[in-house]
Amino acid sequence: MKLARIDNQTEINCLAGDEFLQSFFWSEMQKKEGEIIEAWGAYLDDELMASAIFIKKYLFGSFYYWYAARGPRGEKNAQEFLLAELKKQKRGGIFLRIEPEELLSGGELTGIEIKKSFAIQPTKTLFLDLSSEEDELLAAMHQKTRYNIRLAEKKGVRIVLGEEKDFSEFWRLMALTGERDAFRLHGKQHYKNILEADNIKLFLAQHEGKNIAAGIFCFFGDRATYLHGASDNEARNLMAPYLLQWEMIKEAKKQGKKYYDFYGIDEKKWPGVTRFKLGFGGFVKEYAGTYDLLVRPSIYKLYEFLRKLRRMVK
Repeated sequence: MKLARIDNQTEINCLAGDEFLQSFFWSEMQKKEGEIIEAWGAYLDDELMASAIFIKKYLFGSFYYWYAARGPRGEKNAQEFLLAELKKQKRGGIFLRIEPEELLSGGELTGIEIKKSFAIQPTKTLFLDLSSEEDELLAAMHQKTRYNIRLAEKKGVRIVLGEEKDFSEFWRLMALTGERDAFRLHGKQHYKNILEADNIKLFLAQHEGKNIAAGIFCFFGDRATYLHGASDNEARNLMAPYLLQWEMIKEAKKQGKKYYDFYGIDEKKWPGVTRFKLGFGGFVKEYAGTYDLLVRPSIYKLYEFLRKLRRMVK
């Protein structure tokens, strides 16, 4: 088996499956934001067995690490080979931060120190299996969720595909939602960059000519993913977010997707949002978590100390 850089769209997407965070289009979006990206693969003869897209993240001074969101992917032994070779070549800066779908070697790679880290991507998410018919999907929802969908329809809420000119309305709704629910937004340009990708779409919920809710959705591989949502402070009694989700579920089915991913649930951190998502039924998927694979253990200890110190100061 050998390690090599991957530099073309076909190979990068080969093992991404329906995980957009390991896709070519997402890495190109990251480059627009000034990120340094490297894609690596483990090959057996000429066959790609495992791959990972890494984003370079700077820490302090000239120190940095590489982060593979929801990666690496592929055959498990090949993933371990890929990571071991990157460490051997000192390609990882201080460490490699990884989020494998399955825990590798019970948490230990031969000759490599690996430590559980804090979550970057959500460790749990909610999936809907879209092989069911629409009436079956509705029947599996919580009664209140079905009621709110029908209420929004009855009140005349309609869902439309957003255009470039609608971004200002989306940003207005995001700002309102961030202030109301006390969460930090990405910068405005980040959302603009996302929406320039062919796989990402903006949809708006409208009532009597006014935009009252919005969402950004990803359609990649066999999966549709709910990325960001926002709603107005007024007209909340119209239950537009419920109808928006239902219309996106139907849109995903129309496109032939197999799953709809609500992208992140956590009863403690996001109780309201989690209740909202769980009302649509489906099944919970839990990921292995986030791990740091140590390349330079002594400097990693300094990094841990500085991180703890920063938390104490806050």
